[in-house]
Amino acid sequence: MTASPVLPLKRSCPYAPPAEHLRLQQQEPVARVTLPDGSTAWALSRLEDIRTMLTDPRFSSDRQRDGYPLQPPGRPRAADERPVLIGLDPPEHGEARRAVVGEFTIKRMNAMRPRIQEIVDDCLDAVLAGPRPTDLVPTLALPVPSLVICELLGVPYTDHDFFQSRSANLLHRSTPAQERFAAAQEIREYMATLIAEKAKTPGDDLLSRQLGKGADHRDLAGLGFLLLLAGHETTGNMISLGTMTLLERPEALAALKRDPAVTPQIVEELLRYFTIAEYVTSRIAVEDVEIGGVLIRAGEGVITLANAANRDPAAFTDGDTFDIDRGARHHIAFGFGAHQCLGQNLARVELQIVFDTLFARIPDLRLAVPADELSFKDDSTVYGLHSLPVTW
Repeated sequence: MTASPVLPLKRSCPYAPPAEHLRLQQQEPVARVTLPDGSTAWALSRLEDIRTMLTDPRFSSDRQRDGYPLQPPGRPRAADERPVLIGLDPPEHGEARRAVVGEFTIKRMNAMRPRIQEIVDDCLDAVLAGPRPTDLVPTLALPVPSLVICELLGVPYTDHDFFQSRSANLLHRSTPAQERFAAAQEIREYMATLIAEKAKTPGDDLLSRQLGKGADHRDLAGLGFLLLLAGHETTGNMISLGTMTLLERPEALAALKRDPAVTPQIVEELLRYFTIAEYVTSRIAVEDVEIGGVLIRAGEGVITLANAANRDPAAFTDGDTFDIDRGARHHIAFGFGAHQCLGQNLARVELQIVFDTLFARIPDLRLAVPADELSFKDDSTVYGLHSLPVTW
């Protein structure tokens, strides 16, 4: 009898999911797995099973339920801590999402393109005026989404070092529970103070607009925390991974330089190919449910191996190949169902502008070190690169 694998597992290849995830998809698509705290859960690895589960109301997003998988061990709760958007179930989730979804429509994100372009241009001005080689993570990949989400929320960008250091502590899997809790509390307290200030002196920003609609201050602090964390870490990592991938694939890069109209499909393929936030769509069953022919009982956790699912041969032909002509829009890199990523339109716009502008302004950009010397975030909840040295 084969012992159940212990999740999460590291990638052995920077361009591929852990080999065990792919084995499970082929041999045990609904598999029993062990978690770091010794508990067990179910792991889904086929795209259709995951999509089915994520649209079934018998699975809960409430991370405060006992048995919710992959929660930080020993996590203490603040007395006034309230669930944020990703931890709410219907009907509360729908109500909370409708209150803010208008801030992230395609129309609104397209209206932000000129300002995002200015931010990208300013960052690249600084890169071109600086030394060679340079590290694109602190000079481009992190500043662009950080500046954009700070402007959208009305958060002073001068505080970005504070957010990034606390975010890193939150996302690093080996961060001790007390340090993780302290980092979360510091961001929550910062957001609470900022919201109190905006209640007195509103600005033209998302948080002020939500206050104008009567949003509860504590709920808004939680939402601001979530958007700030998700808005810069995920897109920043996709910028660095995408740049690396295009530099390593001359044909794809040549296609982008030849015709920027292909950039959106390149971005979709990059999102599918890496699926950097693999486990965030996990759930817990609140009733007995059969998925993929396996009975999952109420109270059992379910982990989604979204990276493997985005290479499921039943949905993506030759899914291990990076193919810019694939048409990968039906991937689940942003999740699926009611909890699908609120900021996905913003992320797509940012990535498209960054890649178009970066390779137009620095057409001879190249890695400054061999690709196999790059350091990847195998120990973080969000996959990415610690640094990306480049020159031109």
